Amino acid sequence: MDIVPFLESASVSLCGIATLLWMAIGTFARSEAGENFAQRLIAALCVISAIMLFTLHGLGGELWGSTNVARPLALIAVIVAISGMLNIKGKDVQGEANPHQIMKLRAAETEAEAENLKEN
Repeated sequence: MDIVPFLESASVSLCGIATLLWMAIGTFARSEAGENFAQRLIAALCVISAIMLFTLHGLGGELWGSTNVARPLALIAVIVAISGMLNIKGKDVQGEANPHQIMKLRAAETEAEAENLKEN
């Protein structure tokens, strides 16, 4: 088995799996243990894929028809791994209300309106 085609397929697959996990982090964040596990898994997948991509570049492999794509993609994988390990613990980093807060506010408003209607 030739190592270059294996590295090409495996590195792209690991990046894809890490991307899907990254998009599903909200589901994992329902429990702190799940969020920590997902963060560590994403970081591990990104680091492994970065190592594979650097090796692929060193062996002269190519991704999507280019021999120069592997290194920048490996750098992005390392950046994602580092950012994936940042644990914000529910801190508001965007300055916007999240959907859960909006839902709670709406429920409180409708409850207050229902109580006002009962009183009147």
